[in-house]
Amino acid sequence: MAMTDRDTVGLESLEPDDLDGHTIDELADYLDAGMQPADPSIDDSAACQNALAAIVRLRHSSLGSLEAAAEQEAPADESWISGVLANISLEARAGRDVPLRPVAPTERPVITEGAVRSLVRTAGDAVPDALIARCTLEGDVTELGAPVHVVVEIAVRAGSTIQHVAADVRAAVAEVLATQTDLLVEAVDVVVRDLLPPPTAGAADHGSATDTTDEGEPA
Repeated sequence: MAMTDRDTVGLESLEPDDLDGHTIDELADYLDAGMQPADPSIDDSAACQNALAAIVRLRHSSLGSLEAAAEQEAPADESWISGVLANISLEARAGRDVPLRPVAPTERPVITEGAVRSLVRTAGDAVPDALIARCTLEGDVTELGAPVHVVVEIAVRAGSTIQHVAADVRAAVAEVLATQTDLLVEAVDVVVRDLLPPPTAGAADHGSATDTTDEGEPA
């Protein structure tokens, strides 16, 4: 089941600078080794920690899907997983500084754009039957009070109600951005790009991976 999101980036094109000198493959190997022996260059890197958490959620969500596809003797195309991993790496970059409201005139508190995208991914992945594939922040996030448009691309578990899952993701993302950042979010758009097979092999027709819905109501 190939990803259909625009501008999907292959793993081989990722730069180690995105993850403080590491690659997604290295982080996956570190995770497989139980994060032992400890590597401070990974453990002390916010970007690496964000990526590791996203990899864990991706594996948890996708394992049942791939096993179900194997039981049904369908070719298990994992290209969509590579696409999600690529986006995780790119999104983990610090990116632009996103200002927070200062408590004192001498303060200039900021949160990185990568941290904001990690908040979005964590909130969206927590929604049942949803997996975040990509998050984009459109607008000048470096200016406090500037309008921002958030686009979240997801995969939805087949058999669930797509509209309900998309609405739950939109609400979860809007809530975390409202409580954890000072962004002026004009809208959160949720675009369904893929369907994940259910975790059991006895399900009926799963539908087409090209089915999409676009939820663009203001947060």
